[in-house]
Amino acid sequence: MNWLLLEPSDVPAGAPVLLRGEQARHAREVLHAAPGQRLRLGIVAGPLGSGEVLGTDPDGTIRLRAEWEPAPPPRPRIDLLLAMPRPKVMRRLWPVLASLGVGRIFIANAWKVERGYFDTPALDPTTIREGLLEGLRQAGDTLLPEVTIHRRLRPLVEDVLPSLPPHANRWIAHPDASTSTPLPSLSSPARTLLAIGPEGGWIPDEVALFRRHGFAPLSLGPRILRTDTACAVLLGLLHAAGA
Repeated sequence: MNWLLLEPSDVPAGAPVLLRGEQARHAREVLHAAPGQRLRLGIVAGPLGSGEVLGTDPDGTIRLRAEWEPAPPPRPRIDLLLAMPRPKVMRRLWPVLASLGVGRIFIANAWKVERGYFDTPALDPTTIREGLLEGLRQAGDTLLPEVTIHRRLRPLVEDVLPSLPPHANRWIAHPDASTSTPLPSLSSPARTLLAIGPEGGWIPDEVALFRRHGFAPLSLGPRILRTDTACAVLLGLLHAAGA
């Protein structure tokens, strides 16, 4: 990665940015920072920018003169409703989802999700944040996706989603090509919500629930995909379509 993502506390107003610890090591060993060089920067939940290297202190601290864009990057227009996968898959997915670009992530229960999955450390707030930050560093973004955990699917679909800003496009990933709607061009600025089920698929009652609330089926064909594969392919297709 050829840029640095800083915490707001690392950026004092009116003073040089100080890189210490792992950030300073990355700047020295990977970015080969030298006086006068400009490094690409970002502030978590804030703007992108750049910093001119002023020098390195005896303790290894690197001092930068930073300049920032006037506003943060736009939040991705795709939100993801994801049936909780196996914990080790969920842990791998946090950086993937952040790097692909999602605005909100709803981790949901489903009939084929094992109850114990919700007790995993993969849903610990610290684990989630670290994984998402890794993905943002990869993608060159600064906005953390908003993550909420929902142990019951029906209240999420019937009560929580209607209380949020509306999604003009709602899709449910389901491996049944005979009932699927082709993916259109999504050139409008409206938000899109994608629901991806467990690897065993949504059951018919769940599909009916989504259909009653405006979700159209979306399929990549009859093959059953792993959750991480489905997320990567479908989010990539939606972004390519203009979402």
